Amino acid sequence: MSQSIFEFTNYELRLTISCMTDIEQQYNKALDYLYSFVDYSLKHSSELAKADFNLDRMFALMKSLGNPQNKYPIIHVAGTKGKGSVSAFCAAGLQAAGYKTGLYTSPHLIDYVERIQINGEPILHEQLAELVEVIKPYVAKVEKLTTFEITTALAFMAFAKYGVNAAVFEVGLGGRLDATNIVTPNVSVITSLSYDHMAVLGNTLALIAGEKAGIIKQDMPVVSSPQKDEALEVVERVAKDKNSKVTLVGKDIQFKLLDHSLDGQTFTVNSSSSMVALNIPLLGSHQIENAATAYTALKVSGIPITDEQIQKGFSQVKWPARFEILRRDPPVVIDSVHNRDSAIRLRETLDEYFPDKPVIMVFCTLEDKDISGMLEELKPRLERIVATRADHPRAPSAEWIAEQVTKAGIPVEAVTPAALALDRALELAGENKIILSAGSVAFAGEITTAWQKRKNSTVGRAG
Repeated sequence: MSQSIFEFTNYELRLTISCMTDIEQQYNKALDYLYSFVDYSLKHSSELAKADFNLDRMFALMKSLGNPQNKYPIIHVAGTKGKGSVSAFCAAGLQAAGYKTGLYTSPHLIDYVERIQINGEPILHEQLAELVEVIKPYVAKVEKLTTFEITTALAFMAFAKYGVNAAVFEVGLGGRLDATNIVTPNVSVITSLSYDHMAVLGNTLALIAGEKAGIIKQDMPVVSSPQKDEALEVVERVAKDKNSKVTLVGKDIQFKLLDHSLDGQTFTVNSSSSMVALNIPLLGSHQIENAATAYTALKVSGIPITDEQIQKGFSQVKWPARFEILRRDPPVVIDSVHNRDSAIRLRETLDEYFPDKPVIMVFCTLEDKDISGMLEELKPRLERIVATRADHPRAPSAEWIAEQVTKAGIPVEAVTPAALALDRALELAGENKIILSAGSVAFAGEITTAWQKRKNSTVGRAG
């Protein structure tokens, strides 16, 4: 009897493994299909500048699919810095309020399905594969669709199919011509604006703000993070043209830090009529600004939600690789730095939480970024850099990055691949220095994976 039970259990195990293998094969085929289209996130800046961005393709595709994006209220978030964090805060608040909440962001850290989340969890590999099979014949009828456009359509479809009743969409690039900008949101959110993707968006803050403000819709409210005057003037002008009321965080809505530690931050958000205390696990003064922006967006969205629900959601928010502390002693920190302004925020956060510790930085960013500007801002805190290369088509060689670091006057060595660069940084840091991983999101994903493998192998040896 026991043998037959064992054989049956063994059969179930083999069947389960077979099914899992089949699902992963379908998932990989779905990814191959998506990447068979033009993916501008993998293109060099010169090619990006020549891209044919327009919304006609998305409108045509979504119309053929029955416009699923119109089936639930949406919070739409654009900006240069903080748009992912603001999106994560908004989604966490909505989920805590009992809504089945969709969250669409890009790029992903490790797994493609991270881009499409429901109630804080990526959709299943099997679900993405099924959605891809559904969309294929519709895609075939619209010429020149891109990977991002199709993925955005898949998110709209997924949220409708799986019963989402509130969603947050982060803009991919810019705003005015971004694939997400076919929605009529309950509120348009514009986070902190600075210089990035200038080959596409323009080389002045006013031009960049004009592209970002392109998400503002007629008669729909707008929430803006604090902005430089040049950017704010454009946002307010576009909003006035659209008869859209702007709520400006830092002016109409005030925020004030009460307390902070490595466990999180407590602060107040004040308007003319109310005050609420909020606690968040994300670190850095910029995250207080982001949370205040998200709080304001939720309150003006018209989606019913209470302060208590927002408090609960914000206290539980997860947004990895944004000054994420992987280990406290000695500290290992991972961050996603993409321009000079974000490097300033990173340095300020290092000064706030680790004021006296020298930093060994593992560094890789994409070639079109302001590398000299980022290094200039971080230099006062850096003892040494380990330059490496991310597994990304736009990532330059570790040797090229090391040359830029040398020009900045910072001691450097080049080590590849990323996992070995992390090992080298840990070796250099010893017990008294900070190991900081900084660079693109793709690089952050590689370091996250390498750290997890390192932890698992240590646990295995200990066991």
